[in-house]
Formats: sequence, structure tokens, C-alpha cells
Amino acid sequence: MASIQGATRSTSQNIKLLGGLLRRNESPAFVGKNRFRLSSPVAYSANRRQLHQTPPRKSQSITAESPSPKDSSNPALSFPCLDAQEAKSALLTARSLESGPEPSYTSGHHEQFHCKDPILLDWGGVLPEFDIAYETWGQLNADKSNAILLHTGLSASSHAHSTAANPKPGWWEKFIGPGKPLNTDKYFVICTNVIGGCYGSTGPSTIDPSDGKRYATRFPILTMDDMVRAQFRLLDSIGIQKLYASVGSSMGGMQSLAAGVMFPERVGKIVSISGCARSHPYSIAMRHTQRQVLMMDPKWARGFYYDSIPPHSGMKLAREIATVTYRSGPEWEMRFGRKRADPSKQPALCADFLIETYLDHAGEKFCLEYDPNSLLYVSKAMDLFDLGKSQQVATKQRRTEYETKLAQGGKTVPQQDLSCSLTLPDKPYEEQPAVTASTPSMDQSVGDFGSSGPPQDLVAGLAPLKNHPVLVMGVASDILFPAWQQREIAETLRAGGNKSVDHIELGEDVSMFGHDTFLLDLKNIGGAVGKFLL
Repeated sequence: MASIQGATRSTSQNIKLLGGLLRRNESPAFVGKNRFRLSSPVAYSANRRQLHQTPPRKSQSITAESPSPKDSSNPALSFPCLDAQEAKSALLTARSLESGPEPSYTSGHHEQFHCKDPILLDWGGVLPEFDIAYETWGQLNADKSNAILLHTGLSASSHAHSTAANPKPGWWEKFIGPGKPLNTDKYFVICTNVIGGCYGSTGPSTIDPSDGKRYATRFPILTMDDMVRAQFRLLDSIGIQKLYASVGSSMGGMQSLAAGVMFPERVGKIVSISGCARSHPYSIAMRHTQRQVLMMDPKWARGFYYDSIPPHSGMKLAREIATVTYRSGPEWEMRFGRKRADPSKQPALCADFLIETYLDHAGEKFCLEYDPNSLLYVSKAMDLFDLGKSQQVATKQRRTEYETKLAQGGKTVPQQDLSCSLTLPDKPYEEQPAVTASTPSMDQSVGDFGSSGPPQDLVAGLAPLKNHPVLVMGVASDILFPAWQQREIAETLRAGGNKSVDHIELGEDVSMFGHDTFLLDLKNIGGAVGKFLL
């Protein structure tokens, strides 16, 4: 035990030194396990120049007539952004393998629900048992009718608000508490970390009880419905038969709707902020690019990196892409404009403009705070989200087939067809200049259905919410879940006969914080939520 504690302290000291190394452009030179000495900046630069020089051509004899060797016309550029990633990899290599995977994902103290019963997932996977990390605020009343289930965004933990056991501010700190929108004088608020996550709930970094090894990419494909289904197992254990409300933003807004569709008799009011009723191509494309840059990091190792260096460079780039979609152009125009970090210096290919340094910082801060495999699985579940009726019918049929196979003692997940691969179509994609009657014109907003109304498949899919009070909120400056997607939810519900739909859209004159408005705007977002829940 003493050796492990010593190794952990050494690792911690090394990681703390990383900031100093990067600020001084110094490189660690390792001389033993968990020990290193610093090369001077001059020596390190010289070594890098030698590494990156063009290999010499076949040797030639130099005569008096031969021209003397000349330097390049211009000096080679420096790349501190790449140096920083190499230095981080070196420090992570130096840590003791006995200290466990790097890093230890935790949000601090939380409650733990352990379900010993297996759960069948929508695409045939089975978790023989699973954990749900959760935290609560307020008091559950005698008949257990005042519970609010709060759903999180993609990478959030159950720590939405501080507790006595974990006083660190939560991700919705200002929205929860006595007299706040989620009023803990009246409501019992529950927030969970979703399955597939890494903050205490079962996910890819969890030990598979069947063989004692981490699931990694043996973890089965998830859906939003799977996550909600697991959450309701938790509610069953607490004895909560019906929620006062289901509340969520972003991915949580999707789950909040799914909870009502899957368990209409167990949910009262529904709040969906900056969410959607089905994932659309733009958001799918952005999450795809994030997964691609992460999976292309050699350190991802097909997901089996837990005893090695995590793919921190891929995670950093994925977070930078995500951050572009989380915040808005108008805000960045005001905050950064075209300002460079240091106009007196020559432009660089690494972070140079203030907006670039902002993205670089956001990626660097996040890259070791969340499990890369969880990012892959949870974001894919978002892509698969579709509350349309045809999707629900297909899923129900598929689950019935899997349940039959399980009852017969077989495995549900079919063997992968190894002949399937990512291929280009036989005919290249071509632009379609013709505008059909179903194609919106340039001056028509996407999601404006006109006389045709919302898609009937989606109207039928949201039919279970016909009698539920629903608050739908969107933000005009949101580019990840544009306001027309919340408009689609509201119009679809109304087309299905729901007369209790409140739809609020915040214009750019009110909020320019884009998708992250739900985290920042206590007055407009919080005010509307608090009023709706009364």
C-alpha cells in the first residue's frame, strides 16, 4: 500500500509540474520510473531541429568547385501546441501503472444504486448488472408525489448542485435550491449520471462482472431509451411511482421527452430545453467528426487504453469541435473579435487568435476529465434518438426478438458482419438544383411546416404526451439544436391535440450564449422553468 501511495503522490507531482513545463517550453527527459530532469529550451529546440531536418541525400564529394552548403531561406516554425501534447504524453507515461487508469473519473461523493437484475438494451446488448450514480436535494413527501427527475447533458455528472457531502458547486447550482426554479422547499430533485457515462454509473470504463476486465469497446451500443429505462429502475427502488416532473436540457431535453413517451402514466409535467424530438443531420455530423478525431488518435487503441496513455489529444480536439457548437458567433464577436493573443509576435500555425486560445484552453481543460469511450457511446446514443412512431415500432419488434432469444438461453447481439465497412457510394453525390414542393425555399425556415403540418410519423410518436403539460424552450443563437427543432416539438404536440404546450424562444437580443444558454441564463431559462412547475 505504501508503494502505491508513493507512486500516486509522484504522479500527482508530475502532473502539477506539467503547467510549468508548458509555460516555459521545457521538455521532460526521463531518467527513471516516475522521475525526470529538464532539458534546457535551447537544447530541446536543437534536438527537435535535428529530428525534423530533411534526411541527407546520398553523399557527394566536395571539390573546390562545389558550392558550399547553405541554410534554408527561412527558419523552421516552432510548434508549441504539439510540444505541449508530447510533454503531456511523456508525463502520463511516467505515472505508476499501479495507480490505475489515468485519470480517475469522479465528481466527488454521490449515492449509488446497484441493480442486480440484468437490463436488455435496444440493440441487443445486455448488462448483467449495473450501477446508477445519483444525488438528491430536498425532501420526498409522504406520498412520494413531489419528485423531479433532472436529466443531464452529454458529459455531465449527477452533481447538479452542491451537497453537504460534496460542497463543490454543481453544473446547475443557481437553478436548484430553496426558492430557486427547482425549489427544494417543495420538490425532491433527483439527478443521475446516465449509464454509458463515467461518473459512477456503469459505462465502458466499468469492470465487466463476467471476466473482471473493463468493458472498453465490448460495452454494448446504447440508446436514450436505455438510459431512461435504467433511471426508472432507480425510481422503482426508491418507491416513486409517478414523477411530478421530468426536466432536462440538451441531451437531457431529449431524455425528458423520452421519459414521457415511454412511461406516460409515471410522468406529470415535462420540460425540454434546447433539445429535439429526433436527431437531425447537422448535430449528427458534428458528433461524428468528434468521434472520428478521437478514434484516429493512436492512443485510443480501439478503446483498450485503460492501462496505458489515454487518447488525450483526440479528446482535446473533439472538445474543441464541440465547443464551437456550444457557444455562438455573436458572443464570440463581442468577446474576441479578430484579436490576436499577442499582435507583436509573428503569426503562428498553433493557437494565435484569441478565439483559438479559447478553444485550445477548453479542449485542454476537458481532455482528462471525461472517459473517451463514454464520449463515443453517449454521443452515438444521441445520434440514434428518434421519437417517431415507426422507430418505436421497429425498436419494440427488435426487443421482442431479443427477449425470445434470451429466454431460450441464447445471446442477443448478432455477430458483426465483417464485410461491412465505410465505403463511398457507387455514384458520387451530386448537387440537386431542382427544388421540389417538399423542399423549403431559401426564405423559408427549416421546421416551418406550412399547411402540411409536422410529419405524421412524429405526431403519432409523441401521441402519449397528448395530456401532459409540456414546456419547450429554444434559443435563437443555438447552432447545435437550432430553435426550429424546439418549434418542431411544440407544433408536433399541438398537432396531436395537446392543448397544454408552452413554447418559449429566446431571441439573440435576449441571449447570445448559444446552446450553453441553459447553463447560464438564470433569469430567462430559470424563470420560465420555475413558473411552469408551480
